[in-house]
Amino acid sequence: MSDASPNTDYLQLEIYPSRLLNPDTAEALLNEIAMLEGVVRFFVHGPRIPQTVPYGPATGEIVNHPANKVIVVAGQEIDLEVSVGGVRLEVTDADVKENIREICDRLLPFSYEFREGLFIPTIQTVTDYAKRGPDADPMLLGMADPKGKLSKKPICILNKKSE
Repeated sequence: MSDASPNTDYLQLEIYPSRLLNPDTAEALLNEIAMLEGVVRFFVHGPRIPQTVPYGPATGEIVNHPANKVIVVAGQEIDLEVSVGGVRLEVTDADVKENIREICDRLLPFSYEFREGLFIPTIQTVTDYAKRGPDADPMLLGMADPKGKLSKKPICILNKKSE
């Protein structure tokens, strides 16, 4: 496996609401976070929303779930395939962390946990290796969906800087 890893000097944060976010709240929160200078990367996680009924008499029928929507974050459409249960992100410094806390206080009308720790892997995992190979981009480490299909584009890159 590759020794490439992203900058480990970044702060990793997790926003963990006391309940699942509806798509409109998630979209507003993610747009506010994406506009901040100093946010390196972020992703949402939560329970997967099935696209079709997996078993029973309605097997194969399309699931009409209210959280299964397309949201627009930083001008890009993202098909929400999970109910947003949390947001994990990397930021450059403590000032950005406080700005994110202010955004959460303003947009989340219920309690949430705001944690600092190590939530995103800093070295290549087996899933990263299997999905992207030994020379994967270090910024994509820990961003692989183990249950995602290889044919789908599992990651949406926002504001990618040219090198």
